[in-house]
Amino acid sequence: MSALGIIFSNIHDDNVPELTAKRTMGSIPFGGRYRLIDFPLSSMVNSQISKVGVITKNNYQSLMDHVGSGKDWDLARKNGGLILLPPFFSKESGSLYQTRLEALKGIVGFLSHSYEEYVVLTDCDCVYAMDYNKVISYHAENDADVTMVYRSAVDNASKNAYIVTDETGRITEIVAEDKASANKERNYVVNVFVMKRTFLINLITDAISHGHHHFLQVMTDSMRSLRLFGYKFDGYIATMDSMLTYYNSNMQLLDEKVRNELFTENAVYTKVRDSAPTKYGNAAVVENSLIADGCVIEGEVRNSILFRGVKVGRGAVISNAILMQDTQVLENATVNCIIADKNVLIREKSVLSGSKEHPFYLAKNSRA
Repeated sequence: MSALGIIFSNIHDDNVPELTAKRTMGSIPFGGRYRLIDFPLSSMVNSQISKVGVITKNNYQSLMDHVGSGKDWDLARKNGGLILLPPFFSKESGSLYQTRLEALKGIVGFLSHSYEEYVVLTDCDCVYAMDYNKVISYHAENDADVTMVYRSAVDNASKNAYIVTDETGRITEIVAEDKASANKERNYVVNVFVMKRTFLINLITDAISHGHHHFLQVMTDSMRSLRLFGYKFDGYIATMDSMLTYYNSNMQLLDEKVRNELFTENAVYTKVRDSAPTKYGNAAVVENSLIADGCVIEGEVRNSILFRGVKVGRGAVISNAILMQDTQVLENATVNCIIADKNVLIREKSVLSGSKEHPFYLAKNSRA
């Protein structure tokens, strides 16, 4: 079964405005060396999906720099491969697209000129390793019009909608986030959808002609006439819908069980950067941390994630922190529960501390 991949790189930017001020959701750094788009993109490559369109909107320069021609994902090809789909200007609204359905309207031509039978639609707000072939097979076996992937969880803070299914897996109800009751297990949609390409084109055309603007609303309004099915994903998945969930999801990588589940069974590819090995000074202390290549550590690092090129000076103490690429912590500084964006400088003897419930954020290129 041939499939086409569509990735939305900007849909959830408003959930983490601090991190998306100068980048897309898809290009947010994660886990020491990755970007969020690496996870759905790698899952597509591992599922033998060789044609992937990435829908952009704004602030996508860093995304273009990261994915490039798609070479690092084996998607630099004459036919298919990785295709960036730039934003379109809507004459009706007088602005760029605002919703998933409006974004899809702008790529109808791309869909029409493709030949693959199925389409896998996914966002960049989740970290997982998913076999999309299993979802497509489930979709075909049930003769479904649309299959939505969901996770079962008790998550009072989730901003995603949830679904209700019958014993066959068919969706009987789609409920918006604000209607969810507390402390009850729900089937939360993870924004991975499978359908036939021709069906998607007809769905977009019909929805726009009737004045619809929201993808899930179309599903809700057409529930009786469409065969909507839910596919339960039981693997590890983390959703970035706030700075706190971003922080916690990174910290979960310090658990070996989580790392094995996310990275062992399926490879996660990213842009290759040639760096020297990390250098550890004589007084360096590192405990329970992920350290990328190219770092220089002369102080103490505990329960933290350091991206490439981070420098930790003598006497500096790093705890429960996420330090992104090329951040410098000078001598005798102390940081705890912070998220430092790229190229941050933390001066000598500075003391910066947030909490595990409210991590302190330092913007890109800032000085503290």
